[in-house]
Amino acid sequence: MYRNDVSIWQRYDFILLGAVLALVLFGIMMIASATQNAIDPDLISRVPDQINYAIIGIILMIALTFLDYRILGGLANWIYLINLVLLGLVIVFGVEGDAGAQRWLNIGIRIQPSEIGKIALIICLASFMATRYQQMDKLTTVFKALIYVAIPTALVFVQPNLGMTIIYLVVSATILWSAGLRLRHIGLFVIVGLIALPLVFSQLRPYQISRITSFIDPDSDPDARYNVDQALIAIGSGGITGKGYTIGSQNKGRFLRVRHTDFIYSVIAHEFGMVGALATLSVIGLVIARILRGARYAIDPLGAMICYGVAAMIFFQTVVSIGMNLRLMPVTGLTLPFVSSGGTSLMFTLIGIGLVQSVIVRRRRLTI
Repeated sequence: MYRNDVSIWQRYDFILLGAVLALVLFGIMMIASATQNAIDPDLISRVPDQINYAIIGIILMIALTFLDYRILGGLANWIYLINLVLLGLVIVFGVEGDAGAQRWLNIGIRIQPSEIGKIALIICLASFMATRYQQMDKLTTVFKALIYVAIPTALVFVQPNLGMTIIYLVVSATILWSAGLRLRHIGLFVIVGLIALPLVFSQLRPYQISRITSFIDPDSDPDARYNVDQALIAIGSGGITGKGYTIGSQNKGRFLRVRHTDFIYSVIAHEFGMVGALATLSVIGLVIARILRGARYAIDPLGAMICYGVAAMIFFQTVVSIGMNLRLMPVTGLTLPFVSSGGTSLMFTLIGIGLVQSVIVRRRRLTI
């Protein structure tokens, strides 16, 4: 029989909470090391900004635990529309950053709507599919889901933000797969994707093309190769136990660029060695495992698909972030979840964890 009379705290996943908090604190430590002795005001502000966003994110994470995720599912249409408005405002009023990318809105503080959109997409697509998963054998159902995903994804792509675009697609594919996407439909979409690839490639900015070509042929862009070479040197020189916190020459000597964001995993491996790098990866793996456990025991398809979406987001960002540090993937600028500097990214990843906890505390519990 199933019990539904236990309190939220009895069902709360404290292992997941502990792993997340450990990663957040460790991330702040590593950002402090990566920005030590900085003279650039932007770098100096990175640690206090990360702390502030972490505090806000943790408060929202806990608050979302008490909010029934099914209420958000019922508001999915409004969330979807608000998300489209925010992404549209970026195109018109967005703040321009590196390489001309227009990804932020300045509302007193800078926010990145595409980060907000990741969580919005998970809620909205999960809600959309929760009422249609029994019709996944119909091509029309899948086609409607793809149109639903394509609109916010296209708005992110034109910012341009290729890395985030891929995250949207991976998260969407995971939710659709969990809803019962058929293999024959997957094959059809792969063919369509291959046909559309030249068109997509033609819309990429020069710096995005350079990232891809420099990955294929490192000698084509010496500057990009320098960054990755220094990352590999940092990882390799860390050895088993590392050079020590804040004293690694690659980090302290500033040979490693964008070390507080793109290449923070290299700083971890450099200062804490293979032990620290694997420990970080293990804790992120524990977070993903606990989220998937939440999906397994979710009381309904909406809850399960929310968990799968959040797990896919964290997993993919981790793979890409570490992969580009090891020259296994092109440099995309994606953050290492919970660890890399990036306030909006951290806050909304914590919000994602709050959604998962909301699912977990409302699961059915089997009595013995």
